[in-house]
Amino acid sequence: MEEHFREVLSRFPPQRIKELVAAATPERIERALSREQLTLEDFGALVSPRISDSQLELLARRAHRLTCRRFGRIILLYAPLYLSNECSNGCRYCGFNAENQLPRRTLRPDEIEREVRILHELGFRHLLLLTGEAPRVAGIDYLENAVRLVKPWCGSISIEVFPMDREGYGRMVAAGVDGLTLYQETYDPELYRDLHPYGPKSDYEFRLRAPEAAGEAGFRRLGIGALLGLGDPLVDIFSTALHARWLARRFWRTQVTISFPRLRPAEGAIASHCEVSDRQLTQFICALRLFLPDAGLVLSTRESAALRDHLLPLGITQMSAGSCTAPGGYGDSDEQGEQFEISDRRSPAEFARVLTARGYEVVWKDWDTAFLDPVAGETKRPGLSGLV
Repeated sequence: MEEHFREVLSRFPPQRIKELVAAATPERIERALSREQLTLEDFGALVSPRISDSQLELLARRAHRLTCRRFGRIILLYAPLYLSNECSNGCRYCGFNAENQLPRRTLRPDEIEREVRILHELGFRHLLLLTGEAPRVAGIDYLENAVRLVKPWCGSISIEVFPMDREGYGRMVAAGVDGLTLYQETYDPELYRDLHPYGPKSDYEFRLRAPEAAGEAGFRRLGIGALLGLGDPLVDIFSTALHARWLARRFWRTQVTISFPRLRPAEGAIASHCEVSDRQLTQFICALRLFLPDAGLVLSTRESAALRDHLLPLGITQMSAGSCTAPGGYGDSDEQGEQFEISDRRSPAEFARVLTARGYEVVWKDWDTAFLDPVAGETKRPGLSGLV
């Protein structure tokens, strides 16, 4: 019987990870920088705070060369589409917290179509559908209908919603979803319990198991990450690397992607107790590129325009643009009810011009279900009457 990731993670409790990273010496970091294939100990050395400026520069150059060799100068653009901000969780860091007094909204079919048509006109063919965690309001049935409305307008749909079991994810795949994004938030189980006092998200084990269930259900892309700033960033980035490597080996036909969200201001949310600096974020991205050369690395509009531009050459392969984190926000231009504050507010067209000027090829679409089902690929995009 194959080992579950929870069993792997149990061998790396937070204290062991801290000790492993703390054991890094300048000589150990130099050896890690010279290796073609990194061990976990090498990765721990490369994320160590003891790395010097000259070593970080070498790390960045290696990450840039490796990214160009594996991916070329290509950036895949995607857009988040928030369907609902209803939530029954008490997460202490999230603007959707059930106790927050914000306007709650779940999009109707006609509103979903309006939003997706706007994003389609902006050029997006990769969409990430998001909700809070309120399955009674926006559950699997609702998501199936939403996916069927969105699918004719884009080539790839991912979801960032409540975790499901294998059967639930199987229904998502059947509806047309091919990607999952699910952050563990923090891999420290004690801190996790403190940050999630009530609601379905308080189940640490079920959330940790969800990407595995999605892989078993047939998802083509699995995206994970930790919300950097909640806990010890060294523990969370090491655990994320461990998780991504395990998923890549367990589901070798599936692309694994890693996101680097840092805690952003949100209504009623706690402030970061473990701030991750720009330098440290850069170090994490470069180290993960060397540790997992084929992983997609994702950077959202949580980060500033200047930082996103500077991080482009160092391993990033996917970025969002023109994002709105409030349901219906693209059509209403209304940010009430948003999950967190956006930092990079450039329009998709403006950001695409920046990428092109820097020598990157902007990719709006790199996947379509027609690759698997030629009949589906011949389906015409319906008009309004065919969608609602």
